[in-house]
Amino acid sequence: MLGAERPTADGAADSVAVLAGGVGAARFLSGLLRVRRPAEVTAIVNVGDDFTLHGLYISPDLDTVTYTLADEINPETGWGRAGETWRVLTELRRLGGQDWFKLGDLDLALHLFRTQRRSEGASLSQVTGEIAARFGLELTLLPVSDDPIQTRITPAEPVGAAEINFQDYFVAHQHGIAVSAVRFAGIDAARPAPGVLEALGDTDTVVVAPSNPFVSIGPVVDVPQVRETLCRRRDSVVAVSPIVGGASIKGPAGAMMRELGHEPSVAGVARLYADFAGTLVIDHADDDLAPAVAEAGMTPVVTDTIMADPDRAAALARATLEAASAKGTT
Repeated sequence: MLGAERPTADGAADSVAVLAGGVGAARFLSGLLRVRRPAEVTAIVNVGDDFTLHGLYISPDLDTVTYTLADEINPETGWGRAGETWRVLTELRRLGGQDWFKLGDLDLALHLFRTQRRSEGASLSQVTGEIAARFGLELTLLPVSDDPIQTRITPAEPVGAAEINFQDYFVAHQHGIAVSAVRFAGIDAARPAPGVLEALGDTDTVVVAPSNPFVSIGPVVDVPQVRETLCRRRDSVVAVSPIVGGASIKGPAGAMMRELGHEPSVAGVARLYADFAGTLVIDHADDDLAPAVAEAGMTPVVTDTIMADPDRAAALARATLEAASAKGTT
């Protein structure tokens, strides 16, 4: 378990809140827990991807973060459990049931537990805390909201196409279709989960993890009061660009930026984040775009952002926190 096994590398006690999506955010958090004590870290996770399948409530981003930080993620896929078995899915397929979303046997147990607890009246944040504890995690893991938020995607073709669920876009279509709009159904009525605004307002640093700006960070920042809280402390909010060399490392962030009319570059990311974050961490590959980031209103910090292994993830986390510290002293 990443947080439990490694003490703070530099002895610092500064607290950190991280706005998190899926795989990229999970890897960043794993690096962060090598340089900060788990008790000082709060992860605030997107729930716009959540959906119900086979009658079960599934929280893909919360689960990816949980499995990664517990050292139980499937290293080949970046999602799902290591050592997974597939007997239920195999039998479901034989019976003619829906098998497009691959749920392994161990994964199903977690969804059964979450669904059971919610049927008993527990909130999503309560269940998330219970699951995190059972996986031995010591950081604070929060859904951004206990209220339902659903990311809806409008395909670019054909003209007038109806919205589809995010998982239909991301999994069923393998994010291989162009997008003309993204909407977060239910977000206007959503409230921040208990502890979210306190973490965003009281921690020493807020980090926007390297996640898709639209479908991972958007459903977090657009929850009422979240953006306003970040704007009030903008100088201590540091974002890590998910775009390197004009493309996303993983997933559809780069293509989605282009399709929605934004420049798929670190400068484009800066224009999306500049109102609520003061610093943008970018890769050496984008060093020439540092002036454009500054022109967009964010302070550029250039470092290695490719988290190819745990040591590089830890180095990125350390550089990100140092950028926040430097910003706070200027």
